[in-house]
Amino acid sequence: MASRASDKHSISYVPVAIGAVSLAILITALLYLNRSHPASSSDNRASAEAKAYVNHLQLSDVSMQAAENFMQQQVVEVLGKITNSGNRPLHSVDVYCLFYDVSGKMIHRERVPIVRATGKPLASGETRDFRLPFDSLPEEWNEAVPHLVVAQIKFAQ
Repeated sequence: MASRASDKHSISYVPVAIGAVSLAILITALLYLNRSHPASSSDNRASAEAKAYVNHLQLSDVSMQAAENFMQQQVVEVLGKITNSGNRPLHSVDVYCLFYDVSGKMIHRERVPIVRATGKPLASGETRDFRLPFDSLPEEWNEAVPHLVVAQIKFAQ
């Protein structure tokens, strides 16, 4: 009996190709989402005037709580108060929230507004509550309150 070529099982490369393309897209998406966001403009850097004014800002009563959002995802919220003890009203204040793992290595950094430019300026002597929600923290996070560092201050006119 002679064996014909049509009788042999042929391997379909279509599922393998689809899997390889899907894997490449997934890896590209993960690399894109986990990349560092470098400061691209000088506007993102604190001025010397703002750096000197940092001593007039106090963060107090900083705590953390977990909540569930409308999509049934856990959201970590950092709550606290910011006080402007200086003599200038502030248009906006951004902070870096630094999250660490159990060994003390920083694993996530996120810049968030603590005083929003769209709201009323933070007046001299005023204390205001803040709430910073986070819904995508790394699993390696040690679940401690993040370290808050003032990133930028913009003064009101």
